[in-house]
Amino acid sequence: MKKQFFKNIAKLNKLIFPSFTKKQLDISKASKFQLAIIGWRAIITMNSLD
Repeated sequence: MKKQFFKNIAKLNKLIFPSFTKKQLDISKASKFQLAIIGWRAIITMNSLD
């Protein structure tokens, strides 16, 4: 149940949030908001893959 929940959230994140790797964003120059999005997407991805 938990894994399916995180998989659905990951699909929603893909639709809503921008992909910073496609934009070639330099993490050292990222704003706090961009870093928060990167962290959120990483947490959701790790939980959906478990």
